[in-house]
Amino acid sequence: MARSVLVSAFYSLQVKRDTLRRWKDRARQLRTETYALYLAYRDPRVPWYARALAACVVAYAFSPIDLIPDPIPVLGYLDDLILVPLGVVLALKLIPSNVMAECRIKAQDVLREGRPINWVAAGIIVTVWLLAAAFVMLLFFR
Repeated sequence: MARSVLVSAFYSLQVKRDTLRRWKDRARQLRTETYALYLAYRDPRVPWYARALAACVVAYAFSPIDLIPDPIPVLGYLDDLILVPLGVVLALKLIPSNVMAECRIKAQDVLREGRPINWVAAGIIVTVWLLAAAFVMLLFFR
């Protein structure tokens, strides 16, 4: 009896560890794809509409500030778990595959050295939050 409980607990721990490893691998892959999008949107071979979408996705993904703050229950992680991957997938469909292949190789090399941060996007998001707060204050004090 005790042995079966121990084996069951060990198996459960193994499954959790494997699941965590898979999630980490996917997060690493998403980061590489996002940085590859950054490199691709600067490439002149990419159509303008794909460049515009890629620029928006990259700016948001690498911004140190989220549009929906993470402490807000459920919604805080919604953008990180759904919006960013969805934007990456859509942008990847619009960019030529040969350009993305080159950009992925460059992205892997750059990301080995550290994580890029987009301070311009952070400034835009802070501005949006300040404007929203000013609007709420205006409505409140009227």
